[in-house]
Amino acid sequence: MAMACSPLPLLLLVLLASSSLRIATPCSNPPDEGTTLRVMHAFGPCSPLHPTQPSFSWLDFLVEQSARDESRFLYLTSLATTSSRSSFVPIASGRQLLQIPSYVVRARLGTPPQQLLVAVDTSNDAAWFPCSSCVGCATSSPSFSPAVSSTYQPIPCGSPQCSQVPNPSCASGSTSCGFSMTYGSSSMDAAIGQDSLSLASEIVNSYTFGCVTKVTGGSMPPQGLLGLGRGPLSFLSQSKNLYNATFSYCLPSYKSLNFSGTLRLGLKGQPRRIKTTPLLANPRRSSLYYVNMIGVRVGNRVVPIPPSALAFDPATGAGTIVDSGTMFTRLVAPAYAAVRDEFRRSVKAPVTSLGGFDTCYNVSIVVPKIRLMFAGLTVTLPEDNVVIHSSSGSMTCLAMAAAPAGVNAVLNVIANMQQQNFRVLFDVPNSRIGIASERCTK
Repeated sequence: MAMACSPLPLLLLVLLASSSLRIATPCSNPPDEGTTLRVMHAFGPCSPLHPTQPSFSWLDFLVEQSARDESRFLYLTSLATTSSRSSFVPIASGRQLLQIPSYVVRARLGTPPQQLLVAVDTSNDAAWFPCSSCVGCATSSPSFSPAVSSTYQPIPCGSPQCSQVPNPSCASGSTSCGFSMTYGSSSMDAAIGQDSLSLASEIVNSYTFGCVTKVTGGSMPPQGLLGLGRGPLSFLSQSKNLYNATFSYCLPSYKSLNFSGTLRLGLKGQPRRIKTTPLLANPRRSSLYYVNMIGVRVGNRVVPIPPSALAFDPATGAGTIVDSGTMFTRLVAPAYAAVRDEFRRSVKAPVTSLGGFDTCYNVSIVVPKIRLMFAGLTVTLPEDNVVIHSSSGSMTCLAMAAAPAGVNAVLNVIANMQQQNFRVLFDVPNSRIGIASERCTK
C-alpha cells in the first residue's frame, strides 16, 4: 500500500537492555509536550508489546531479535524488487515476514482526537490503523472509531488514492474504496479514509490512511503502522508544506533504560554542519533510503569486498539502505564474509556462535574499529555499535550478520544498532543523508 506515515517533531525513546526483560523498573507515562513525542521501544518493559515470558533473558531477547531481523530482511528484499505501486507485497505461503519496526509512538487521529499506539518505520510509506469494527484485530492495542470522528471521510471509488493500493476494490453498493493484502501468514482488509492526524502539537488535516476492518491470521502488527518513507503518498509528501520532507533522529544505546532520543521534523533544529552522502533513487521502490556504500574498513584495513556486492542497481533492487526497523546490520553474503573474516583475523581468538551470530567470543577481546565508507562520508562506529555482550560480560558477539541463506538477497541494510548515538539526517529535497556523532545516551 503506497501510503505513508510520518516523522514527528521531537521524539523520546525508551530502550531496554539488562540481564532480564522483566526488570523491576517503574513504568512512567509522561505526556507528549509541545512538539515532542514520546517514543518507546516496542519490546521495552513498559510497552504493551513487551514479551510475556517471566524468565526471558537479555541473551534470549537478542537471539529472538536476530530471528526477527531475518524476517524483516526478507521483507525489505521483497520491497526492493517490487513495483513501486505496491508498498505491501504478497509473501510466500508459510513464511512469516514481520514488518514490525523497533519503536512505537502515540498519535491522535480524528475529531475529537483518539489516541493510538503506532509503530514507526523509515522503510515503509504505509499508514494503517486497526478500526473499532475490525474482525480479528488484536484487542491489546487501541483502535480507531470512524463513527465518532466528525472529520473522518471515506475515499470515494475512482479517487487517485484507490489506484495506489494493492488489490483495490469497491464493494457492491458501496461508494468508497478499500483494499486487501497478504501480510506474512495473515491477510487484511481495509477501507481507505482521511482524517486529522495529530502528532504532538502538529496536526495534518485530511491525512490518508487504511482503516483495518478484518484480519485473518496472527502475524499482523497489532498496533498499526506509521511510515517514514519517501514514496508519493507518504507522510513526507502529505505534510510537505509543514516539514519540507526533512527529518532527523538520534537513537540512544539499546543498553539504556529510560533514555531519551530525538526525532526532529522539518528544517528547524537540524544540524548545519554535517557530512552527507547522496540519496539514490530507485523508481521501483521509491520510499527506501538507498545510499552508495563504497566499502568497509576493519581496523586499518579496507576489506576486500567484491564491488558487485555493494553496487546499486534499481532493476534488481541491489544496493544499501538505511533502515530504522532492523536491529542488526545485514550484508549480502560476500560482503559480510569479507567483514567477518577480517574481524576474526584482527581479534585472533577462538570463535563460537550464538543463534544468528556466527562470530562470538568467550574470552575478553580488543574490538577493532569498523568504519562504514559511503560516497563523501565515512562513519566510525563506536564499540557499542559493533558488538553485543551477554549481561554477565562473558560472551561478546559481532553485531552484524549475513543475508539469510537460500535467498537471492541483493540488499545491504544499515540497521538501528549501528546508527545509535548518531544524528541521522534525512534531507529528501536535497537528496542526501547526513550522519554525525551525537551522544544521545545520557
